[in-house]
Amino acid sequence: MLHADLDSFYASVEQRDDPTLRNRPVIVGAGVVLAASYEAKAYGVRTAMGGREARRLCPQAIVVPPRMAAYSQASKAVFEVFHDTTPLVEPLSVDEAFLEVSGLARVSGTPVQIGAQLRSAVRERVGLPITVGIARTKFLAKVASQEAKPDGLLLVPPDRELAFLHPLPVRRLWGVGAKTADKLRIHGVHTVADVAELSETTLGSIVGGAMGRQLFALAHNVDRRRVVTGVRRRSVGAQRALGRAGNSMSDAEVDAVVVNLIDRITRRMRTSGRTGRTVVLRLRFNDFSRVTRSHTLPRATASTDVILAAARELVAAARPLTAERGLTLVGFAVSNIDRDGAQQLELPFDAAVDPVALDSAVDEVRQRFGNGSVMRGVLLGRDPGLEMPMLPE
Repeated sequence: MLHADLDSFYASVEQRDDPTLRNRPVIVGAGVVLAASYEAKAYGVRTAMGGREARRLCPQAIVVPPRMAAYSQASKAVFEVFHDTTPLVEPLSVDEAFLEVSGLARVSGTPVQIGAQLRSAVRERVGLPITVGIARTKFLAKVASQEAKPDGLLLVPPDRELAFLHPLPVRRLWGVGAKTADKLRIHGVHTVADVAELSETTLGSIVGGAMGRQLFALAHNVDRRRVVTGVRRRSVGAQRALGRAGNSMSDAEVDAVVVNLIDRITRRMRTSGRTGRTVVLRLRFNDFSRVTRSHTLPRATASTDVILAAARELVAAARPLTAERGLTLVGFAVSNIDRDGAQQLELPFDAAVDPVALDSAVDEVRQRFGNGSVMRGVLLGRDPGLEMPMLPE
């Protein structure tokens, strides 16, 4: 099994498209870091870090605005390579996927050969670096790709699985974040080997029953999940971890994150011909507690305008909570999904305009003209000067 993961995806696209950025520290996003090149990461810059903190750590960094259309195109091209490699592809996000290649030995060679060919094809056809991890289980394949970054390939042979896994820090186990790692550290658990030495009951007493069972299984590389394709999604979502930097973010900086997330979600919905009715907001606070809030629209839609307006209302209503408890993560999902993309919602200014068709047209012309809000006015036959800014590009 392969786990293929693009390296610093957004930043790599920027470096690919602008040769002057290559081998230089690049930060995508000003208010919040959406992505950082490995040259910027060397200075401590990380995704979801506040922009001011990132520029303090790396003052020579070049900050560029996100270009979601370019990233969407690059993702589509990479997934075409994936599907040319094997029909069994399970997407995890826009820049990573699991690929089942165990039945391709006679046609394509060993998993290592297939992984090397995939990396070469992505580099030649899309112009981006990609890392591939190869292992018997999904969990270990993903760990292998993490260890092989950037721009590498790593095989974990079946007879070396635990020898590879056990020396790694406990944070390599799925589900172990900062809070869980702290709980384990108090009990002298620092590595995966330390976890493997504990019983399932003991782990459950430290981190809870469900998490204890999960960690016990993963520490022994027990993961029976297979690559799954063609599963119908019940919702389309995206989230952004902000860390403690979220506590000091202004309303405008939080709104920039909201716009970015809703833009990603609605583009994916339109690409897959889906519409949805319910907008769900997910927030995480300093104490790691979470809340969700939702709003159901009158009719299903994939319109960025409509869903963004609902998302902003949810965030505004939750502002007293975030002010009191801090904010470390914000996420959205659109549920009550329709596969056929049926769209009946009418815009208040023009009942004859289909908002999904309009947004799709804006997606296309934005790539050519750069300003989606102005082009939206042109498409509607209105004075562009009356348009409010839509999405940052």
